[in-house]
Amino acid sequence: MATMDSLISLVNRIQRACTLLGDHGADQASRSLWESLPSVAVVGGQSSGKSSVLESIVGRDFLPRGSGIVTRRPLVLQLHRIEEGLQEYAEFLHLPKKRFTDFSMVRKEIEDETNKMTGKSNQISPVPIHLSIYSPNVVNLTLVDLPGLTKVAVEGQPENIVQDIENLIHSYVDKPNCLILAITPANQDVATSDAVKVSRQVDPAGERTFGVLTKIDLMDRGTNALDVLEGRSYRLRNPWVGIVNRSQEDINRKVDMIAARQREREFFNTNPDYAHLGSKMGSEYLARLLSKHLESVIRARIPGIASFINRSIDDLEAELAQLGRPVAIDAGAQLYTILELCRAFDRVFKEHLDGGRPGGDKIYIVFDYQLPAALRKIPLERHLSLQNVRNVISEADGYQPHLIAPEQGYRRLLESSLNYFKGPAQASVDAVHFVLKELVRKSISETEELKRFPTLRSEIAIAANEALERFREDGKKTTLRLVEMESSYITVDFFRKLPQEVADKGGNPAPASAEGHFQRIGSNVLSYVGMVSETLRNTIPKAVVHCQVREAKRSLLDHFYAQVGRKEEMQLTRLLDEDSVLMERRQQCFKRLKLYKSARDEIDAVCWSG
Repeated sequence: MATMDSLISLVNRIQRACTLLGDHGADQASRSLWESLPSVAVVGGQSSGKSSVLESIVGRDFLPRGSGIVTRRPLVLQLHRIEEGLQEYAEFLHLPKKRFTDFSMVRKEIEDETNKMTGKSNQISPVPIHLSIYSPNVVNLTLVDLPGLTKVAVEGQPENIVQDIENLIHSYVDKPNCLILAITPANQDVATSDAVKVSRQVDPAGERTFGVLTKIDLMDRGTNALDVLEGRSYRLRNPWVGIVNRSQEDINRKVDMIAARQREREFFNTNPDYAHLGSKMGSEYLARLLSKHLESVIRARIPGIASFINRSIDDLEAELAQLGRPVAIDAGAQLYTILELCRAFDRVFKEHLDGGRPGGDKIYIVFDYQLPAALRKIPLERHLSLQNVRNVISEADGYQPHLIAPEQGYRRLLESSLNYFKGPAQASVDAVHFVLKELVRKSISETEELKRFPTLRSEIAIAANEALERFREDGKKTTLRLVEMESSYITVDFFRKLPQEVADKGGNPAPASAEGHFQRIGSNVLSYVGMVSETLRNTIPKAVVHCQVREAKRSLLDHFYAQVGRKEEMQLTRLLDEDSVLMERRQQCFKRLKLYKSARDEIDAVCWSG
């Protein structure tokens, strides 16, 4: 099985990777992974000795000191144990390439970073500072130092400071994976301890709380802390640990921390009140206790963490597949990418036309409903009224009336009637044009690969619509030519089949009413026009499909392909100028995927190690 150090070191590395992605909160995915990992939050009132406890665990002076609220931003402190003999150093997340070997400079950097966010006021900020310390004198552990609890706002502090600090602390300790290091001074009643109050609220059974009693050496002579340390005063599932803080004189004299740890051990081992507990007291024991407990928590959480990581990997790989590969930088690869994207759009467009996606059926509606309705609405009855027929026939005869069939009048009536078909023909062309334009718009929006490239998307839309305009003009010319062909040549059989008027014995036409004569002419013209209407009802759709729909399927982007082929590398790069939001999204996905895969591999390696 995995060793304690390897498990905790694994969690430290994953947590650090999370912070590199999202600064422990800016990124939802990294925040979710962070929160699935155990950590230890240090909670205590102001001047409770929190800083001294942390410095004792680390074995270094590195935290700011002073009166009032000194810790004004959470400090995420990751301890990494290194081999004996190696130089210890510190690194900040915001300065990843800078190593601090002078720990007084670590203190100054914490102060400077705090002031950057809060100014030199007494305000607090929830944005954490991330610090990693590598030392042979520490155990692998992650601790979060939080601002000290206070009961009232003092001069220079905002009125809501008390509630703000409590809210900040609860944002950490409310999480079930967070262990609580509750710091309480020995010279204070545990019942009134700020840290104990918080832990009781979120962990009433005391299962994830570790009580730490500081300043034991400063208790009044004749008193001791045994009731607390032995669990009689306030019982926790985990044992209380006593700490002897360095005196202010020791701090001022910069007494070596290793020497301070030795004096702490001597205090507990030689003090008659605590000698029987000496092996379970002190900052060194506290660090080992926390590390051991953290290891057991991690071991229990590993299956859930691994399951979460595997689900996240699947989700990220699916999202990256949707976002697409990064854009190539050489002209040939860029041209290939553009052509692939165009073909992807073309596939979607053809699916709309051929029925794989909705929209193409609207073209059928134009031919099956709109065109017949438009043909029926042609005002032929009014145009071939008795009065209009009489006028046209009379004007065509001139000063000599026709003898048998008014051929010239017939031709004029037919030509003028057939001109009415130009309107429905052009309307069909326009209606299909607008359907195709809408399908282009929908196809561009539905082509997932194009969403990355707003410039290319716009250029494809422009090129496709320009092509549709050309197809529309061709469609108009062709359908108008069909109408003009019908009026250019009147089928001869029509005239041969016209009924002849019966002649009298003198060879003159039988007397008939002029009204009946003109009505018969109008009826004959209407009959011929009806025959032509049926023909155009079939040929106009064929012309429209041939000139517009078929060409849109076959050569919608041909002109665009020719233009792209002549573009320089810089112009191709501009076409593949990705949406900045998607670029950022892909980069984040790559980083998270790398993090999760690394975490998965490390978990597998650690859990299967001997």
